Amino acid sequence: MANTAPKIAGLERIENPDVIDRKAETLVGYIRKAKHIIAFTGAGVSTSAGIPDFRGPDGAWTLRAQGRERTGKTTNTLQAIPTLTHMALVELQNQGILKYLVSQNCDGLHRRSGILPDRISELHGNSNLEYCRDCGKEYLRDFRAVSTYEKSIRDHRTGRKCASCHGVLLDTIINFGENLSAATLQRARDHAASADLCLALGSSLTVPPACEIPETVGRRRAGDLVICNLQATPLDGLARQRVFARTDDLMAAVMARLGLAIPAFRLRRRLVVELETTGDERHVLRVRGVDVDGTPATFLRSVKIAHARRPARTEPYVIHFNARLPVGAPLRIELEFMGHYGEPNLEIAHEYKGVKDGHTQYGLEYDPESGQWTTSVVMRGV
Repeated sequence: MANTAPKIAGLERIENPDVIDRKAETLVGYIRKAKHIIAFTGAGVSTSAGIPDFRGPDGAWTLRAQGRERTGKTTNTLQAIPTLTHMALVELQNQGILKYLVSQNCDGLHRRSGILPDRISELHGNSNLEYCRDCGKEYLRDFRAVSTYEKSIRDHRTGRKCASCHGVLLDTIINFGENLSAATLQRARDHAASADLCLALGSSLTVPPACEIPETVGRRRAGDLVICNLQATPLDGLARQRVFARTDDLMAAVMARLGLAIPAFRLRRRLVVELETTGDERHVLRVRGVDVDGTPATFLRSVKIAHARRPARTEPYVIHFNARLPVGAPLRIELEFMGHYGEPNLEIAHEYKGVKDGHTQYGLEYDPESGQWTTSVVMRGV
């Protein structure tokens, strides 16, 4: 796509703060009247997190078209803190205002920020998500789960195997010239067909078929399209409202007028602990991560208990140990994380329920600012 970017980037504009405020007030009126709101996001929503865009003055394709190397500092996507825009969209989702999100971004920040898996179409993939070629099972990783593409950009093999069927795992990235996932695109189209308001945030709206989503809403008689970014787009003529602003500035103003606080980012994990008693004082501990929808999630480096000399360092995390565990006694489990946000180790006290201990799902929440973990029991089962 570098050949689609001009050597001179499109002019960036930022309207005066009072103009942005007035437009935010108008947008709030649209939001209050709308019944099915969707958002469409591009790279511009992640730039304040330190992730470069593509067609701005220092965008990836602009630099390539100019033959320049990047000189400014960037942030690894695994360490990036979701922006005000990301978190505002999460709150709108949680309040039932935002019905669906369609994104061109592969950085994984929408899912990490708290957008639910069934409320988003990541049209161009997610660099933290891979799936089985044979059975389709997905795996969410706290590392970059992308092919090296050494042989071909069409070779999406990540080098790992499916834990369920041992099939080959593929990344979800859509490289240029490749077709989008039909199911992912269809969900986006279905919501666009129902939407009466689309917020297009931080996108140049130039890459098909993704850009057809906001266009669909803009062309509908019952639909309104609002575009916020810094450069002109091909869909400006369809927009009910055009805002030249950083998306964070617009969304902060909108949320204030809606009376909704933008939540601070918290890193949320779910952990399933299973403790099986196989004989007299013989036990098997199994620990695994999951996403909110049960998708396997890899976010641990190791699992350790005092009753075993060696920690489990590879998935599946299984520890066989001998110990006398009275019913109600805590089994202290030490968790080591990937540490992209500086997460320290966490110890959880798993209460032993007896021979039929079953499984317990824990909610883990990390505050990057305070460096503290909080835990809760989400579910217990047999």
